Amino acid sequence: MLNSRLARGLGLLLGLALTASAFTASLMLGSTPIAASTFAEALVDYDPSRATHIIIHTERLPRALLGALVGASLAIAGALMQTLTRNPLASPSILGINAGAMFFVVIAVSLLPLHAPAEIVWAALLGALVAACLVVTLSRGRQGELSPLRVVLAGVAVTAMFVSFSQGLLIIDRQSFEGVLYWLAGSVSGRELPLVMPLLPLFAAALLLCTLLVRHANALMLGDDMVQGLGLRAGTVKLLLGLVVILLAGGSVALAGMIGFVGLIVPHMARGIFGVDHRWLLPACALLGASLLLLADVSSRFLMPPQEVPVGVMTALIGTPFFIYLARRKGA
Repeated sequence: MLNSRLARGLGLLLGLALTASAFTASLMLGSTPIAASTFAEALVDYDPSRATHIIIHTERLPRALLGALVGASLAIAGALMQTLTRNPLASPSILGINAGAMFFVVIAVSLLPLHAPAEIVWAALLGALVAACLVVTLSRGRQGELSPLRVVLAGVAVTAMFVSFSQGLLIIDRQSFEGVLYWLAGSVSGRELPLVMPLLPLFAAALLLCTLLVRHANALMLGDDMVQGLGLRAGTVKLLLGLVVILLAGGSVALAGMIGFVGLIVPHMARGIFGVDHRWLLPACALLGASLLLLADVSSRFLMPPQEVPVGVMTALIGTPFFIYLARRKGA
């Protein structure tokens, strides 16, 4: 673990270099390999008559930007979720975000005439917000306080409910299953930048709120009394941090679908290197989460050529052994 401020600063610089390298690999590697010189030309002197330039600007650049945004957001949301619940095995899916988004997407495709990517994105975001708000409402105590145990139990119940409803609708209307299959598997390909732009203010607001509450997140690990010592009620801090998780994870699921394990494993990697101080932990999670998802996306292009494996499958292949290791270590 890095202890001094200088060492942590250098660690973040190395993380930034890793993210930049993964971003560059995402732009250059794929079924159509692109040379470094061509890549540079496409950035500084775009020529719409050249196929490689078109591939970079219309497919790979939006894909890399989305991968970095989703990876960073899921990792930050996972770290905050583990802090809120004081559960090292917690992830954003505990709030029912994935299941709620899935249910609303299935409704949009099977029961409503909504098939455009932008319509599905907004349906997924609405479902994520509804599910998370339902979990928060069910887990509040008589005096409005949030119990980590009640949050987990309410999340499991809401997730089971939405998953059951989604499966029932897909069985009734099997033709809709093919329309949502790739989204359910999780993917950052085929998304255009105009699809991402309307959700950027939500991500920006969540990151700003997260920055303002970073000291309170540190105090929350020491108990509710420490939060009150900073002049805020613990319940208010938990609700605001929960809102950050909802916006980051809900927006990520809406854009990229069901990508798991990033919010679970990256916070543990970041804590092992930078410690538990959220002032260092959250930037480290952002860099490592973006790098992990970008590298997983690059790997997905070569696992079963010429077909691409959904990136959600790649993160599951990486994350499942790590999750088993964590569960065994915590249970020891």
